[in-house]
Amino acid sequence: MTAQTLRTREVDLVYDVHGPLPPAGGRPPLLMIGQPMEAAGFATLASHFPDRTVITYDPRGLGRSTRKDGRDDHAPETQAGDLHALIGALGAGPVEMFASSGGAVTALALVTAHPGDVTTLVAHEPPLIHVLPDARAAERARAGVRDAYEAKGWGAGMAAFIAMTSWQGEYTDEYFAQPVPDPAAFGMPAEDDGSRDDPLLSDRSWAVSDYRPDAAALAAAPTRVVIAVGEESAGTFTARSAVAAAGLLGREATVFPSHHGGFMGGEFGQTGQPEAFARRLREVLGGAG
Repeated sequence: MTAQTLRTREVDLVYDVHGPLPPAGGRPPLLMIGQPMEAAGFATLASHFPDRTVITYDPRGLGRSTRKDGRDDHAPETQAGDLHALIGALGAGPVEMFASSGGAVTALALVTAHPGDVTTLVAHEPPLIHVLPDARAAERARAGVRDAYEAKGWGAGMAAFIAMTSWQGEYTDEYFAQPVPDPAAFGMPAEDDGSRDDPLLSDRSWAVSDYRPDAAALAAAPTRVVIAVGEESAGTFTARSAVAAAGLLGREATVFPSHHGGFMGGEFGQTGQPEAFARRLREVLGGAG
């Protein structure tokens, strides 16, 4: 693996290249992206593709990628522009892409704006509020996470986030009647370190979950768009939004093993079924995968 930096006027974008460029065997690069997760979260999944050139990166303002635009918000359209520049810098033509969570939202924005950049996109559980029938309630639930974080810090915010993302079905009065969970119940600290800049818990990334996919543009693109959902995620926010997003495109969501972090092998404390997940990803990408 080699780490490289793409320097633009707005960002120094750090990315990792696993394998040769140009790729061996005639297959395009396989780009793996997340949001707000950085390249490190794909270490296990990338290891299951030793025959492919895999590219991972840190989105602007996260990890090793340093912003120069003076902003601290995270917008999928902006990140799509970064990816377009990165794909061009690779010089290997269109890529195949696996995109997780907020990265899946960025990937949908990329295909919309630059449809020639990606041959196949596997968008895994994009957190899209406005495709849901209970969108207004989902916005309220998201605001509750931000409010808990602002009031009591990271532990409380993360506990509220876990409660939101693990809730089964639509956000009902029963959901909102619950007290904010105790961070200790999830093994997290209750102490407040005073920081309020977490991209997951603050409102800095609300543009990601507020993104509205352009179904017509996605349908017109030459890209094969696959919306994926974890078999263990059924009923949760990101599973419901994945199923609804697939419905916008006139298809069903493609089921993958495990859960929202099913491709992970212990990164950030999350473990799924990475071997089975990688095998399924190979199947979906097709050919030698």
